[in-house]
Amino acid sequence: MLAEINLFGALAPSLLVYFVVALGLSIALGLLAGRLGFDRVAWHPPLARFGLFLCLFSTLALFC
Repeated sequence: MLAEINLFGALAPSLLVYFVVALGLSIALGLLAGRLGFDRVAWHPPLARFGLFLCLFSTLALFC
C-alpha cells in the first residue's frame, strides 16, 4: 500500500523507500554479475544493469 513515511519530520512517499532499496539491491547484484562475468555476455552492460534496477523497483512497488 502506498503511504507517506515520516523521515525526521518530513513526509516522503513510500516509493522513495522502494527506490533506495532497489538501488542498493541493484548495485549489489550488479557487482556480483560483474564478478561472474555477466558484463562480457551482455550486449550493453549499463543498459542491462538499468533493466535489472527497473525490474527490482517495479517488483517492490507492486508487491510491497
